[in-house]
Amino acid sequence: MPPTKRSVYKVLGTRPIRHDGLDKVTGRAIYGADVTAPGMVWGELLRSPHAHAEIVSINYRNALEMPGVLGVITHADFPRHDSEEMRRGATHIMADEKVLFKGHPVAAVAATSRNIAIEAMKHIQVEYKILPAVMNVADSMKPDAPLLHPTLECDHFGEIVIGSNIASHIAEGIGDIDAGFAKSDLVVELTTTSQMVHQGYVEPHNATALWDESGRLTISSSTQGMFGIRTQVAAMLAVPESRVRVNAVEIGGGFGGKTLSYLPTVAALLSRAVHRPVKMVMDRPAVFEGTGPASGSEVTAKIGVTNDGKLISAHVEMTLEAGAYPGSAIIWAVPSSFAAYDIPNARADGYDVLVNRPKTNAYRAPGLPQVAFAVEQAIDEICDRMSWDKIDFRIKNSSREGTQRVNGPRFGRIGFVETLEAARSTDHWASPKPVSDNRWMRGRGLGVGYAPHSGGLASAALALNKDGTVSLTEGSQDIGGTRASVSMQVAEVLGIDAHSVIPVIPDTDGIGYTDVTAGSRVTNVMGVAAYLAANELVEKLKARAAVVLDSESDAVEFEDGVFSVTGQSANSIPFVELAGRMDETGGPVTSTGSIDHQGDTNGYGVHICDIEIDRETGKTNVIRYTALQDVGQAAHPSYAEGQVQGGAVQGIGWALNEEYVYDADGRMENPSFLDYRMPISMDLPMIEAILVEVPNPLHPFGIRGAAEVPIVPPLGAVPNAIADATGHRFLEAPIKPSVILRWLLEDKPE
Repeated sequence: MPPTKRSVYKVLGTRPIRHDGLDKVTGRAIYGADVTAPGMVWGELLRSPHAHAEIVSINYRNALEMPGVLGVITHADFPRHDSEEMRRGATHIMADEKVLFKGHPVAAVAATSRNIAIEAMKHIQVEYKILPAVMNVADSMKPDAPLLHPTLECDHFGEIVIGSNIASHIAEGIGDIDAGFAKSDLVVELTTTSQMVHQGYVEPHNATALWDESGRLTISSSTQGMFGIRTQVAAMLAVPESRVRVNAVEIGGGFGGKTLSYLPTVAALLSRAVHRPVKMVMDRPAVFEGTGPASGSEVTAKIGVTNDGKLISAHVEMTLEAGAYPGSAIIWAVPSSFAAYDIPNARADGYDVLVNRPKTNAYRAPGLPQVAFAVEQAIDEICDRMSWDKIDFRIKNSSREGTQRVNGPRFGRIGFVETLEAARSTDHWASPKPVSDNRWMRGRGLGVGYAPHSGGLASAALALNKDGTVSLTEGSQDIGGTRASVSMQVAEVLGIDAHSVIPVIPDTDGIGYTDVTAGSRVTNVMGVAAYLAANELVEKLKARAAVVLDSESDAVEFEDGVFSVTGQSANSIPFVELAGRMDETGGPVTSTGSIDHQGDTNGYGVHICDIEIDRETGKTNVIRYTALQDVGQAAHPSYAEGQVQGGAVQGIGWALNEEYVYDADGRMENPSFLDYRMPISMDLPMIEAILVEVPNPLHPFGIRGAAEVPIVPPLGAVPNAIADATGHRFLEAPIKPSVILRWLLEDKPE
């Protein structure tokens, strides 16, 4: 599937109105909380008030006696699993012998109204034996730290250790870092820390489940992957996947945080217990305390360079919070640590560490912002000490086709150099740096970021309609406009306009298995599946056209929406006209496309940030921001730009304001959007998004994903801008006003 030259595109690169836009702006779109069913009742979860405690007993007799209460379940109602991994998964959904974080579910109630269910929670008596909690990786890794999972088998770089809070230690490397550091003329080493942050989706988690009398389970839930929910729920409930059907509903944001199942399994068990459909919707504190944030981190970056400006050796050691169960983003962060740079000697060590906080989950380029916070500051520090231009130095040392990654493979065609060169050519970079005055310290920072883009499974189906439109059935949940971006690829092949393709997302019974909407994969991978289906449709229609044109099918060609006989351009029939003659040429025409996309692609971004800092309060204002990104080929430029802008804003919030704040007893102190400080429109300037297009050779139109990369560069650009303004490196994120003010008042040298 060689990339098609951009000059021939008729649909890709345009900006049609999204297919689902009117439904969403007029309120007609059905989200998870909108789902209803005859006889439906409400479910609510009782959550632990403690970060770490044994469950001595649970007494729910009084709750069951309340009018309107239909049933109560605990972990005892879950199937028993032979696999230790499955048992841990079940206890994550609902605690068994002990609770491991504040907000850990311990029981669930079904009642005729939500208010009755909430009131019933107060009548469930749980006796706890409080245990010491470990709330950060430093305490958790101490030899005498309380163990969250005393029998956990931990993989410490090939050595199996029983009973450790270090769930795993993994490492990747090339060359000889010690020899590289010995040859370096300058070695910079620094350690950064960052806090847990939330994805910030507006819509809370929800689920409606009906376990009917035939033993068939139907679930509606706002999720990034309906097939993933089917797999998770079926495994937890020990039923065949064929007995579980998951409906597609709209999703109000996810960013990785809606890839796991929190409520569907509980709603299903309640439905089986009370023989009614059960609906559950989290409130905002439950979302913060009971679902998966991004990991807090401690990262040490050590980088060596020669006097002629070549990076020669690098080592990063990162510790990521897994939360209460194993599985942080270490597995993505380690192999991607130095993916932006060509370094012959490099090693990355990663530690997945348990703490008494909610189990972490994906958040746009999982694990990579935490690493960029350290690596990009170290790169900038090298440039500052050696008085080197920060873009020129990065270009000289940038990864490009053939560069070997720290985990061994070499890059194919990537567009990092082109993106850096585009950044150097921007008005922003060429403009004078902002000047400090008596009130404001001002500076400019640069940061780069990388993210791999996932492959995986995708299925699509097309059906031709008599009016020349085409129905597209696809298996990927639409979060950021992928109905449009996939439809546009179909339209490009068929020579019709984007709105002549009608996209539909069915339930899990209505389309072949498709992996989760995550990893910047949908426009790329689902696009390929749809491309294959569209080409199959064209081949089938050539046979139909041959009937009309009185020709052999292998003599029919198709271009720009017209079928014609080779060498006889006048003997032709347009796509739309042929569609109207389906009945006389053989009846309905359908096609399918499916793919197991094995080739991961790679994305790069370069961000420029201008910032000002109030000398009296430490308050920061981002006053100009430019974000550049290689998107391969922008299917729908507006949506690609929106991904870049949205990711940049989230990264800026991560760098400056956002964090989970816990008290000494492990209780989150800011579980609301009032106290969890995300940037809003008044906090930021317009993000200037510049799309760089270096075609992806693994996609027929050269498309790369756009969603993962843009959250990474802000963790370099913003701290580097602050360092430029203040002359001081802040190594703790978020770099909030209180941190800067403390430095201004106490630590700043005279």
